[in-house]
Amino acid sequence: MKIRRGVFAAALPALTLALAQTGGVPANGSYEGKPSVSLSNGVLTLTVLLEGATVVDLVLAGEGEKISPFWNPSRMNRELGRPAPESPSTGHFVCVDGFGPASSEERAAGLPGHGEARVRTMAASSRREGNVAVLAMKATLPMVQESFTRTFRMADGENVVYVESRLESLLGFDRPISWAEHATVGSPFLESGKTVFDLSGSKSQTRPYQQAPNANAATVRRLASGADFTWPAAPGLDGRTVDMRVTPADPHYLDHTATLLDPSRDLQWATALNLEHRLLLGYVFRREDYPWLQTWGNYPPTHKMSRGMEFSTQPYDVPRREAVGMGTLFGQPTFRWLPAKATIETRFLFFFTPVPEGFARVDDVRLVEGRIVIEDRRAGRQVVVAASLPL
Repeated sequence: MKIRRGVFAAALPALTLALAQTGGVPANGSYEGKPSVSLSNGVLTLTVLLEGATVVDLVLAGEGEKISPFWNPSRMNRELGRPAPESPSTGHFVCVDGFGPASSEERAAGLPGHGEARVRTMAASSRREGNVAVLAMKATLPMVQESFTRTFRMADGENVVYVESRLESLLGFDRPISWAEHATVGSPFLESGKTVFDLSGSKSQTRPYQQAPNANAATVRRLASGADFTWPAAPGLDGRTVDMRVTPADPHYLDHTATLLDPSRDLQWATALNLEHRLLLGYVFRREDYPWLQTWGNYPPTHKMSRGMEFSTQPYDVPRREAVGMGTLFGQPTFRWLPAKATIETRFLFFFTPVPEGFARVDDVRLVEGRIVIEDRRAGRQVVVAASLPL
C-alpha cells in the first residue's frame, strides 16, 4: 500500500498462499444453504451461486473484518431473529429477460418477476487462461426461449472482476427485451451517514407512484412522485432537497429514482463508498448495453438496509409491457431489441478496493491503459487499480 502525490495504489497481497490453496480456480461450496462456487486471485475472493449466477459475496484477502459490500437478506433477517425471506433475491443478480414484476398473464403462465435467469440453476465449468481464473455458467430459459451464458474472469493480483454475458434467442422473430444488473449493497457495508454513492449521470427522475405515504409504516416515501431533477439533489415531499448520495441518518425511508447515464461517455460508472471502513465498490459498463441506472433504497429503522445500483435497459423495474409502452424517457429508449435467432452480449466489470484517508467521494472513473483511475477531485486524490483485461 503506497500513497504518493495524491495517488493511492490498491494493495496487492502475496499470492503464493491463496493460489496454493485454491489454484486460482473455483472451489465448490455452499452459501446460505445454496450451492455456490468461489473464485480467488489472492486479492479478492468472489462467491457465486449456481442459482442464477448470482454474486453473493466479495471480500478482500487482506481486510481483517472481511466485510462484503453485497446485500444478504438471509443474514440480516437472522440477526433480527426473523426467518429467512422466501424471495431468492440477494447480492448482485441478473434480471433477464425481465426487470420488475411480471404481468398478470405472465404470472399465470409461470414467469417469475425480474426474469427467469435468476431462478435457473446454471451449469458451471472452470479453466485457467494464463494468469486468469475463469468461471463459465450457462442455462436455457424455457419460458422465454432464450439461452443465457455468463463468464466471470479474475486476473491474479487484481481488485477487479470482469463479467461477460450472452443472451441468445431461440425464436424466429425480433422482440423487445428487458435486461438489468440488480447490483445491491447491504448492511453492514451500507451504514447510515457513512456510505455514499456516486454515478456518471445527472438527468434524473423520482419514480412515479399513486399511493399516499403511510405514516404508520416502518418505511415511508420521502421523495416527490414523478419529478425530474438533477442528480443528486432530489425533491422531497416536504419541499426540501434530498441528497441521494448519502445514506439517511434516520432510516425509515423507501426511495426510488432513475438516472439517464451520461450520453457523452461510452463507459459509465457507479460507486458505493464506505467512509468509515474506507472500502470502495465500483462498476464500469458500456452505455450501449445499459443506458439507465435505477436507485432503490430500502432504509428500515432496524438499520438492516439495502440499496440497489441497478444499471439496465430501462429506467424502472416495471413489467415488460409497461417498459415498451413508455417508449422513451429523456429521449432515450426504455427497452432493447433481441433479433430473431441472434445473440447479444454485454460486458461490465466491478472492483472492490481500499481507499486512503480523506478520500470522500468519486468524481470520475476512467479506464486508462490497463488501469482504473478513480478520482476525488475535491480532496485532490486518486485511487489507481490494475485492470489488465479489456472491457
